[in-house]
Amino acid sequence: MTSLDIDWVRAQFPAFSQASLQGQAFFENAGGSYTCQPVIDRLFRFYTERKVQPYAPYEASRLGGEEMDEARARLAAMMGVATDELSFGPSTTQNTYVLAQAVRRWLAEGEAIVVTNQDHEANSGPWRRLAEEGIEVREWQIDPEPGHLDPAALAPLLADGKVRLVCFPHCSNVVGEVNDVAAICAQAQAAGAYTCVDGVSYAPHGFVDVAALGADIYLFSAYKTYGPHQGIMVIRREIGEKLPNQGHFFNGGTLYKRFTPAGPDHAQVAASAGMADYMEALSAHHGGPASGAGAARFAHALMRDHEKVLLQPLLDYLSSKNSARLIGPANAEGRAPTVAVALNRPGEAAAADLAPHGIMAGGGDFYAVRPLTAMGVDPEPGVLRLSFTHYTHPDEVTKLIGALDKVI
Repeated sequence: MTSLDIDWVRAQFPAFSQASLQGQAFFENAGGSYTCQPVIDRLFRFYTERKVQPYAPYEASRLGGEEMDEARARLAAMMGVATDELSFGPSTTQNTYVLAQAVRRWLAEGEAIVVTNQDHEANSGPWRRLAEEGIEVREWQIDPEPGHLDPAALAPLLADGKVRLVCFPHCSNVVGEVNDVAAICAQAQAAGAYTCVDGVSYAPHGFVDVAALGADIYLFSAYKTYGPHQGIMVIRREIGEKLPNQGHFFNGGTLYKRFTPAGPDHAQVAASAGMADYMEALSAHHGGPASGAGAARFAHALMRDHEKVLLQPLLDYLSSKNSARLIGPANAEGRAPTVAVALNRPGEAAAADLAPHGIMAGGGDFYAVRPLTAMGVDPEPGVLRLSFTHYTHPDEVTKLIGALDKVI
């Protein structure tokens, strides 16, 4: 196994060299990651050299349009899909609302959708609101103790063949368990249903091969994957061409424009190519493929291996504390490094107590009111959430555990 060169990794993120952040360990990455240098460079270049309407024949405009196209093409290749099956939008929440409106018009009378109570509200609320339009919304419920989303509990919801769409998370932003997306997608599709996977909490830990997972729709946020504030949607052609167009009528024949009613943020779309730059550089630096899907798969494995080594000591520590309830699995192998703990006081207060110890963490419900409630955790005091990514240094985890010992 190739070990992650953590010093090289951190050198790619300007935040780690900032005087204002020295001595601060960042553990609220699930709320948004630091931005890598290639994204910043591309964003700066676009705003200073390309800030004109793109796709016109003059040089600055032509280059701006090419950079936007480059971002879509390279990210789509990394995720194993066609270039026009990837589109950008202002946020994952807004992208989901647009998709929900398309599904509302597509479903026939008597057909149903499935949602879970493990989701962040962004992949739950927009779908649940379809019930107000007379659409049947069925809830796939988690096991209330561990927060596990059991595929066996999905089977009876699909049994009558009326379900056309199953919406579920790759992993929850508070439970952290990585769901078996490929198996769930196969189960849903065998029952005649399409799938919409919320990848927001998983994508920071590696770009996935959407084709291999079998997901029909896969959503995530670039600002949590080291990039600009954009929502990214992969919509496979079969379902994308069935759903009614939500964009301008004259864009209805272009797949990547069908679900973006507003014009794109030119600069941020172009800057998203910097995420591909970073993943390719990460892979190549460690002896992996230098481009495309191969680089993405290599970087993904490298990132996850590093994260799991750092995560297990934190899980072991929290599991040993009578004063804290660890939410989700205690084994790093099956979860992302997004760790929520319920305490005997508000999570936000615990996060505030960690701050003087140089720990940047968060507290609250994190828009996960439904899963917390289902697990018997009052969303009002909420949880303390400790989340990190591959750029976290082992010394920072040691520092975190030391600070937790003083606070909880």
